[in-house]
Amino acid sequence: MSTRNLVELSGPAASAALTEDSILVLPTGAIEHHGPHLPLATDYLVADMLGRAVVEAAAAEGEDVWLLPALAYTKSDEHHWAPGTIWLSWETLMQTVVDIGRSVANTPAKTIVFYNGHGGNIALLQVALRELRRRFGLRTFLMGSGMPAGDGIDGPDERGFGIHGGHSETSMIMHLRPELVDMSLAERWVPDHMADLEFIKFNGGPVSFGWLSNDFGPAGVVGDATGASAEWGKELFDRAVVKGVASLKEIARFRAEPPQ
Repeated sequence: MSTRNLVELSGPAASAALTEDSILVLPTGAIEHHGPHLPLATDYLVADMLGRAVVEAAAAEGEDVWLLPALAYTKSDEHHWAPGTIWLSWETLMQTVVDIGRSVANTPAKTIVFYNGHGGNIALLQVALRELRRRFGLRTFLMGSGMPAGDGIDGPDERGFGIHGGHSETSMIMHLRPELVDMSLAERWVPDHMADLEFIKFNGGPVSFGWLSNDFGPAGVVGDATGASAEWGKELFDRAVVKGVASLKEIARFRAEPPQ
């Protein structure tokens, strides 16, 4: 069977193709402001196109993995101020994810993996993992592309703040959909005044904080897009596929209970 898109099958065919060992992958993106140089669909494109590539590569290596249609509208309220952002409340997205989980539980498959392309979804999806596990008995996982901030070696030094519309994300879209990127509008949007703080960090620090994307300036970008390139985007894409396949292989054999 050539297709790995579950919804391209008929209902009976899908039921026959799936087993308790089947893994369903649901990409989760976003439609949100990404500055003047990137399309609103940036996170959706990353989740959908990378998720698709990961599933196809894993299936080619013999894994029982299937792709679900990507979620475009998710939790993007940090960009609520920017025209073009289309976001769901956390209540609506959580209920949507729960409803999807209930539907998955009605198939032979018992594993769902969220392949996430938007940082604003992470906390909610982590809560959803347990909710779906508890309510429907599903095996639940969250993974994503994991694009790094520029470190001054492979690109500009974003000082740990390349989280939105910066070097890696811009490079990725230059690789996937170069016609949608306007590098003439790319700038450095790094909050250098925060980089030397000891405790308050975006990621990995002992103190986190609530923020909106325009807290750091009117562009609504956090990162440095000026050194982005399609070549680096392809490198990131290829790395993400390799990592994604390895992750799905581990998910396929993962069991929480100790071996007998």
